Order: sequence, then structure tokens, then C-alpha cells
Amino acid sequence: MNIGIYGYGNLGRGVETAAHAAGDNIVGIFTRRPPAVINSLFGTPVYDSADVERFSESIDVLAVCGGSATDLPTMTPTLARLFNVVDSYDNHAEMKIHVRRVDEAARESGHSAIVGCGWDPGLFSVQRLLFESVLPQGETYTFWGKGVSQGHSDAVRRIEGVADCRQY
Repeated sequence: MNIGIYGYGNLGRGVETAAHAAGDNIVGIFTRRPPAVINSLFGTPVYDSADVERFSESIDVLAVCGGSATDLPTMTPTLARLFNVVDSYDNHAEMKIHVRRVDEAARESGHSAIVGCGWDPGLFSVQRLLFESVLPQGETYTFWGKGVSQGHSDAVRRIEGVADCRQY
């Protein structure tokens, strides 16, 4: 499979690692930062994000690795017009709107889109379903604290003047 990675923070590096381990061909990393400052983990070519459209015929799936708060609501629908896309959108309150926007863009262009593939919703949701069905009397918790939202806590910490925060 020919993979493209749009964004190269923690998630982008994780996608690169997983694709490399799976033996997939990573066509390129596309970044808003100057490509010369990116040191890919596996020597993957790095391109300016503005060049992504040139690769529309050579990428089977583009992993859109931006943030849910400000990046993915515009990135994923825009990129779904050019590629089959996967994102990790996790703004639960806005999920239906995001799904509708991405679905419209993908349908218009004949592409496929999978949204919300991440920790929660995503892998943690599947894990909870599986374990709670096997151990219905068991305890479910997360590694960052009972009831703590990792994404929401991160969003609040980004507000100027906030030193630290946990959002429940």
C-alpha cells in the first residue's frame, strides 16, 4: 500500500512507524513546517504540504495527522477531495458535523474516508467494548486518569496563561 502522511507531530511519527512495520510504502510526509527541519524516523521523503496534490495518483491512503480542534475540520474534507483519507478526529460534540462534511467531500470525488480513528473514539472505544463484554463486572479506566479527557486537557493548556490543566 502507498501511504502518505499529512502532518508530522506525534501522530504522524506514529503512523510512519506503523506503516514501516507493516511493510507499506510511505510515499512522503507532507508538512506545514519547512521540510528541511523534519528528520523522519525512517528516511521518508518530506515535502511541503502545498505539494500534496502532485501525489494524488501515487498515494492510496493519506493519513491526516492534524489536531481535532483547528486542523482536521478543514484539512480532512479538503484532502478527501483528492485522496482516500483516514483521520483521528476526536471532538465528540462535533463528530456528526465532521462526518457529514468529510462524507460529502469524499462522495463528490469518489474517494473513501474513515474519520475518528484514534485513541478515543477509536482504539480505546474498541478496547472498552471488548473487555467490558468479557468482564462485565470489571473496572474500566484510562492511563491518564479516571474521567480525564486527554484532548480537552490539551486544548485548555494551549490557552495563554494556563500553566496546567486536567479537564474532566
